[in-house]
Amino acid sequence: MSGPVRVYLSIGSNVDRERYVIAALDALHEWFGELSVSPVYDSEAVGFDGSPFLNLVVGVDTVLPVAELSRRFKQLEADNGRRRDVPKFSARTLDLDILTYGDVVGRVDGVELPRGEILKNAFVLRPLADIAPEAVHPVCGKAYGQLWRQYNTGQKLWPVDFSWQGRQISRAVAG
Repeated sequence: MSGPVRVYLSIGSNVDRERYVIAALDALHEWFGELSVSPVYDSEAVGFDGSPFLNLVVGVDTVLPVAELSRRFKQLEADNGRRRDVPKFSARTLDLDILTYGDVVGRVDGVELPRGEILKNAFVLRPLADIAPEAVHPVCGKAYGQLWRQYNTGQKLWPVDFSWQGRQISRAVAG
């Protein structure tokens, strides 16, 4: 790719959640500059019994290849206490996943693009639809906003009050 590509990535944490989400946002801002940041959601753990997660999606523009992004994200997870010697579905300090890399489709440097979770999990699709409602999923051809409006698996999400760098990222909805 010749110029910058738009990359969307998911951030999740269910251990000391605010601390690790802020650490991820700070590192991403240092690496990529301006970030598109979705609202932050509280969501139930999926695949295991565990504490709720904070989840959000971030958009960045980069010329870095998928392999370098993946390496940096794994290192950032490790630097923030992420353990790889535990079951896949377990508590984690920080989880960063590349969701899309432009319109690339297929397995690139060990990363499946676009990530399958986009169409399966509310905690990925909802924040992606929040920041890129008109962007089109490169496989199914539907906009993320449309996919979210049609989504109905029953997974629950709750927007939370969250601030980063003195800016209100999201607000809880009064019940």
